Amino acid sequence: MQIYNTLTRAKETFTPIEPGKVRMYVCGMTVYDYCHLGHARVMVAFDVITRYLRERGFEVDYVRNITDIDDKILKRAEENDEPIGALTERMIAAMHEDEARLNVLPPSREPRATGHIDDITAMIETLIDKGFAYRADNGDVYYRVRKFDGYGKLNNRQLDDMRAGSRVDVDTHKEDPLDFVLWKAAKPGEAHWHSPWGNGRPGWHIECSAMSTCCLGNTFDIHGGGPDLTFPHHENEIAQSEAATGQTYVNTWMHAGAVRVDQEKMSKSLGNFFTIRDVLEEHDPEVVRFLLVASHYRSPINYSVGSLVEARKSLIRFYTALDGVEDSPASQPIEDASFDARFKAAMDDDFNTPEALAVLFDLAREVNRAKTEAPSSAPALAAELVRLGGVLGLLQQAPQAFLKGTASAAISDAEIEAKIEQRKQAKMDKDFARADAIRDELAALGIVLKDSREGTTWVVEAL
Repeated sequence: MQIYNTLTRAKETFTPIEPGKVRMYVCGMTVYDYCHLGHARVMVAFDVITRYLRERGFEVDYVRNITDIDDKILKRAEENDEPIGALTERMIAAMHEDEARLNVLPPSREPRATGHIDDITAMIETLIDKGFAYRADNGDVYYRVRKFDGYGKLNNRQLDDMRAGSRVDVDTHKEDPLDFVLWKAAKPGEAHWHSPWGNGRPGWHIECSAMSTCCLGNTFDIHGGGPDLTFPHHENEIAQSEAATGQTYVNTWMHAGAVRVDQEKMSKSLGNFFTIRDVLEEHDPEVVRFLLVASHYRSPINYSVGSLVEARKSLIRFYTALDGVEDSPASQPIEDASFDARFKAAMDDDFNTPEALAVLFDLAREVNRAKTEAPSSAPALAAELVRLGGVLGLLQQAPQAFLKGTASAAISDAEIEAKIEQRKQAKMDKDFARADAIRDELAALGIVLKDSREGTTWVVEAL
């Protein structure tokens, strides 16, 4: 299995530290607001990675943290006149709802920053003792960036070309403008915890260093996150962790691609910022997941109405192939193992989901062929399509449930049934032109009518 390592900027053969087991940490959400499409990209990307590693037989300990204390949380709680705990619990519950709708499996563990304050302060004490950190006269504790020889290696940057990160306050209390905060002294009335340096709260970067090493050890296999985290967050994590432990922090760094909206960067200032729940109000969750899976996890994704239409059409092709096929008996395995082999070859190549989906499209065509030419082999082929689709978190609905559900955005089930009744009456009145017009109207929406002696039924097929 080959995985692209952001640190070395190359694909490398993946060899876990402990045979058969993978320890993976992914930076999670800062829970002050609803999750957006960028969060969905990371959620789904590492969900697919976890599912496939488990499919390959690895025992995966997938840790994804929750940042539940942060400047943005304090500001939003004050704006809402809401206790910090009430805000974060509400946003965590909403995050879990969004994940479930996108068929994202829960991580193995989900540590919260506020649950690791003792671990955080212990790591800061170690850094101070080793000379990598210092307490400033304003009560804050800072990390000495120039003390760490490897700083910049993840992003291939030189120290003199850098500036303090966006979440680091530039002030005169630092020894060097590049130094970043590990512990923030509390202002009057702010939420705080006790520390050897006075009441305060941890900086964002140290939270992940402490939580990841506490859960997974000083060195672990994979660390992942969004594209905006390589600098300064992940760079700072490396500096903190390796200075504190004296060991390599992470063997493989993985980063998901960004989400663009109509070819522009998603941002609130451009008015093209979408939360997950905003999107799922308008679009089937599996369609959204398919869009996120269809691009390689490292590639940028363009979110647009057109891309969602194409994602929907692709899923309709799959579910149309599966529709009407009996369940495969457990004793009837698929005879052609090439689909499984090709699928694994694609996913072994840095989780190449576009190529894996191409294999599934070939398998769907084989299901369609078997339905007419070799019906006895269709169930096993369909079962293989569902199994491999499940590795990507797709194709787990009953075909008719999806096919009929995809029409709901344009026309409801009740409206379709009413159209069918109108067409039936038109035919009884021998107004065949009207009956044909109704059929054509529904067909334009991808709804195909099927007449039989028992009556008229309908399915949704690709436009």
